[in-house]
Amino acid sequence: MHLDVVDLLDFYRLPLGRIVREVVRTKILDVWPSATGDRLCGIGYPTPYLRPYLGEAERVIAMMPAPQGVAPWPRKEPNKVALVLEDMFALPDSSIDKALLVHSLEMAHNPRDVLREVWRILTPGGRILVVVPNRSGLWARMDSTPFGYGRPFSRGQMAVLLRDVMFAPVAWRQALMMPPVLKRPRNATARAWERLGARVWPAFSGIIMVEAEKQLYQGVTAETATSRRLNPLFAPQGALSARETLSAEPIEPLSPASRDQI
Repeated sequence: MHLDVVDLLDFYRLPLGRIVREVVRTKILDVWPSATGDRLCGIGYPTPYLRPYLGEAERVIAMMPAPQGVAPWPRKEPNKVALVLEDMFALPDSSIDKALLVHSLEMAHNPRDVLREVWRILTPGGRILVVVPNRSGLWARMDSTPFGYGRPFSRGQMAVLLRDVMFAPVAWRQALMMPPVLKRPRNATARAWERLGARVWPAFSGIIMVEAEKQLYQGVTAETATSRRLNPLFAPQGALSARETLSAEPIEPLSPASRDQI
């Protein structure tokens, strides 16, 4: 279930949305303090978090899924946003160094297909940074924010999902320790909640952030390796198999009278 882009725009214009943008952007910059020379792609609704990289990255683009809709960005500058299918991006293989996924996986019809397509466009050793609602957090239980829609994830679920599509998690972060019902949210209040929550209830954060690296090879499990069987291709049509030969009734020799008749 994708939220409409208008609803996302409206949320980030609210006081709470502006606080969320500052808190999450700070965490993103903690993981990726610089993108100098990188080709950076945002997927889902990432535009509130891409502006710090505009002046230094070689290229910054955003791709928004068709069911959500698209909004031009940045304002008063050449547009850097494209409308795409959620699991089919109009980019060549190995063309992106870093990918930021926000409001993406939790709303996707098939998160694995989205990650497989991200894997395709990333360069060898490329990095992704995924932001998803925390299944244990309060934000996933309230639909007053975009993080209350779609499919929340636990840390274990994200780790399994990433490894299934050949990504190796390398760093984890939590954010949005404050409740999503503050009547007068302020930056100072949000920072105090973040410091307190990081010490007291980190497992109940509003969102989970994970950075992962693209892997080129994946090991073959023992089950997969032993499940293949070779079948003979040179037996003539109608020939009995070894099992059928052993189970067939023995042929009795002909009597002398029968041989004379032949």
